[in-house]
Amino acid sequence: MLAFLLTRLHLASLLPDKGTDAVPWLLAGLAVWFVAIVLATVRWQRVLSAIDLPSRLSPLLSHSLAGLFVANFLPTTVGGDVLRVVRLSADNGERPRSFASVVLERLTGFVVLPLISLVALATHPSLLHLGNASRLALVLPLVSLLALVVILAGVASPWLGRRLEGKASWRRFVNAVHLGLDRLRRHPAQAAGVLVIALAYQLTVVLAAWLATKALGIHVSWAAVLAFVPVVAIAQVLPVSVSGLGLREGALVILLQPLGVGKEKAVALGLLLYGMNLAVSLLGAPAFAVGPRDARAMA
Repeated sequence: MLAFLLTRLHLASLLPDKGTDAVPWLLAGLAVWFVAIVLATVRWQRVLSAIDLPSRLSPLLSHSLAGLFVANFLPTTVGGDVLRVVRLSADNGERPRSFASVVLERLTGFVVLPLISLVALATHPSLLHLGNASRLALVLPLVSLLALVVILAGVASPWLGRRLEGKASWRRFVNAVHLGLDRLRRHPAQAAGVLVIALAYQLTVVLAAWLATKALGIHVSWAAVLAFVPVVAIAQVLPVSVSGLGLREGALVILLQPLGVGKEKAVALGLLLYGMNLAVSLLGAPAFAVGPRDARAMA
């Protein structure tokens, strides 16, 4: 998808417009993106506390940055999540529950992202009359919510819990997710706390994307960014590209063209968002290279 898009663009037009004060906006975007990673780690910590597997923030942040680094070089974000599970379980010896914490943390994103987009569309009806952009912005969040409901209903089913109780192999990981969901259901205050942090994290990512539009001289409203960036975040996790390359840019072309943003600028925004993510993920390279030193020493 990215190669196809680049063949249809004038590459020079990917650069910021002359006169745009890009560097301060870019630096602010990078700082906000790092804050988002910290908030995502706090969300993970809250999930771990909710499933009775508390952990300190500093090692979790190290695991998160290392996972982010890996995720930028493998399809979707699964590789980074696997690394987080492996590193955390090396610390606590609880691989099934460590796996469950990452799965539950990811599921919170599929609760919050569609809701942000749908609320923004509902409060700004003009965004509902943009043709394919509006259809994509409606269909993708609604399909995500529907898929989430199906997954939660299946995993949280008492019948499934009885079937998985005491089972070995891969089924104990599914059972750990089932038990984690059940615990969150029985402790709504803790579940609400996790969702609040998840909301703060996603809004921070949206803010970083808005700062990226300023760096490129793209003029779109905050409401449009709020409605469309979550849709892009949903699209780019589909397991058909490396780190969302091409999917993110293609979605931005569809969503932003009706707002007067040319294909070149939409692709440039997607590449800049990827570049910002990549730049912040480089902070995780040392953690990825060194590995869980404390766990090796204990072993």
